[in-house]
Amino acid sequence: MIQIFGTAKCKATRAAQRFFADRRIKVQFVDVREKGLSRGELASVARAVGGMRALYDAEGVRVKERGLQHLGPDEARMAELLLEDPLLLRTPVVRDGTKAAVGAAEERWKAFAEAAKG
Repeated sequence: MIQIFGTAKCKATRAAQRFFADRRIKVQFVDVREKGLSRGELASVARAVGGMRALYDAEGVRVKERGLQHLGPDEARMAELLLEDPLLLRTPVVRDGTKAAVGAAEERWKAFAEAAKG
């Protein structure tokens, strides 16, 4: 089952939901305002997308609100921040088992859609 982690207000998250809905592929939407990724999910997604830095929304409003825009390259610290405050994630995070994509990654979504139909 494909999961989409994001917020209802996020344009890219809504685009991902629409992308899969248009292809009649059922997804599970997880609103990160209510529930973030578990430690295991976060580690799995980070491996799939090239590390915590790819998941961390350094340009996001939440990062600026918390004064974290100059966070160094410490992946462990970044992981802890993402676990404690999922609104620091770049969204959407689209996950299909061990495969994942972050942000508006339509090419990756197409691969997930083909695999889901296949």
